[in-house]
Amino acid sequence: MYIKKIIWAIAIIGLILAAIFGYYIYNAMLAPNTAFNNDEAYIYVPSNANYAEVREQLEPLLKDIDAFDALAKQKKYTTNLKAGRFAIKKGMSNNDIINSIRQNNLPLQIAFNNQETLSKLAGRISTQIEADSLSLLKAMTDPEFLTASGFTDKTALGMYIPNSYEFFWNTSAEGFRDRMLKEYNRFWNDSRNAKAKAIGLTRDEVMTLASIVHEESKQASEQPRIAGVYMNRIRIGMPLQADPTLKFAAYQLPEYQNTIIKRVLNKHKEIKSPYNTYMNTGLPPGLIAMPDVSAVDAVLNFEKHSYLYFAANAKKLGFHKFAKTLSQHNANAREYHNYLSSQGINR
Repeated sequence: MYIKKIIWAIAIIGLILAAIFGYYIYNAMLAPNTAFNNDEAYIYVPSNANYAEVREQLEPLLKDIDAFDALAKQKKYTTNLKAGRFAIKKGMSNNDIINSIRQNNLPLQIAFNNQETLSKLAGRISTQIEADSLSLLKAMTDPEFLTASGFTDKTALGMYIPNSYEFFWNTSAEGFRDRMLKEYNRFWNDSRNAKAKAIGLTRDEVMTLASIVHEESKQASEQPRIAGVYMNRIRIGMPLQADPTLKFAAYQLPEYQNTIIKRVLNKHKEIKSPYNTYMNTGLPPGLIAMPDVSAVDAVLNFEKHSYLYFAANAKKLGFHKFAKTLSQHNANAREYHNYLSSQGINR
């Protein structure tokens, strides 16, 4: 009888321990442990992060951070972190969360448009991936990389084709730069290379001219016609006389820092710079801005016509009037200058 009681006691204790263990397992591993109302939340684990940094992000998202700590330690997550962007879905258990932030680094879409300089591009990208702007700019301007890739500090901006791309958040600065070189070479497919060769321009020259076309007009419908004007000028040895290049040259000078030139004046035409296309014939040594794809393709598919001039259209802002003769152009330009004066735009 006594032995039976002992057996029963052991059995009951075993059941109690099993229940306690089961309760622990359920709460530590299987019970939902999210505290947010959205369908999912994201955490960003930096490269070389420690568990305290990850915990700081997790704590406001979880009901019981201590239970998570215990399981994370048991599963050795605390000493085996993975960098990246991770999703935690509403209702996940601790076990699910650990599996997700250990294995499922999620890519994201990053985008950039017409950044004027590599510095501004680096700043834009640094808001979207882990790499900071200084490391990005250093990677973009690395002399060894530029030489090996066939770029100079004047043409490097042309390597970055404005678009939307998929990246992992923890992509390094060098990783971003190298990927963009691949995208650049993909952009310059056989068709575009053949068109550049047919019009007698290199890739860099196409990108440089496209940057001027883009700064002249954001209207994709008239960019091929503007490109045609410049190709006509190149063909006959006429200076490009592109006002955006004068602005670019001016902005390199101390007196024009932190200013906006709304009206190109004769004094700007006297600026001594290789980017002054009133003084110098041919293309400037590099891009003056990052062109849209539409502007690049406008150069490669420029409209064949007899126009040598164009001026902003005062009656249809954003568009231009084209002319074949200087007298007609002067009349068009005078009309636009009168409009600027009427608006009080004198510089």
